Amino acid sequence: MTGPLRTLGIPPNAWSVNAAIADITRPPVDPHIITLTTETKTLRLDLAKTAILVIDMQNDFCHPDGWLAHIGVDVNPARAPIAPLQGLLPVLRDVAVPIVWVNWGNRPDLLNISASVRHVYNPTGEGIGLGDPLPANHAPVLIKDSWAAAVVEELAQTPDDIRVDKYRMSGFWDTPLDSILKNLGKTTLLFAGVNADQCVMATLQDANFLGYDCVLVTDCTATTSPHYCWQATLYNVNQCFGFVTDSHAILNAIK
Repeated sequence: MTGPLRTLGIPPNAWSVNAAIADITRPPVDPHIITLTTETKTLRLDLAKTAILVIDMQNDFCHPDGWLAHIGVDVNPARAPIAPLQGLLPVLRDVAVPIVWVNWGNRPDLLNISASVRHVYNPTGEGIGLGDPLPANHAPVLIKDSWAAAVVEELAQTPDDIRVDKYRMSGFWDTPLDSILKNLGKTTLLFAGVNADQCVMATLQDANFLGYDCVLVTDCTATTSPHYCWQATLYNVNQCFGFVTDSHAILNAIK
């Protein structure tokens, strides 16, 4: 034995090491089992293995001075998840469920953004697209570390929250999200944010493909798309990709 063992890594994916020993057993995390009602089944899930992904609750999609509002979209539906998230997130923090903010935040030089992706945001080439300054406040559209890519001020963040920048509709595409969740030992993911049928759904589908258990939280999720897009999203999650519940069911299960 050569000195005390020190933790190396992020628990639960951590070793205990010194000059002579590497303990790679990774001690188990104490479970925190809850019973959660969903639209299709009653789930038994472990909060110790759970994280919530809050997707694109940012100024460009949810603020009256953001990019969506600039192009004429009514952002009031995108703001609907704010109040339910204000009630849910503090409770999840209290039971040590990580809050992962997954926001669209591009490189300022847009070197990893293809013409096909830029076309979505500026189909004529004449409008305000990715990286262009918004008329209201000159924030560059969806650029990392700008006002446009920041979480709306109504949703409080803490230093322990996790932030991941994404560059496509899926939060898993070319980002460290999967590695972070695996390091933290998370296998069940709650999904919130906007737009339900676009970035939330794409991220949830990729999570399902990667083997995560997926739960969509309906009142913490919304879309500015037509209502049939919302209905199709719920149908597809229930049918193919996971489970559907709401924040009230989660809060009741935790209590």
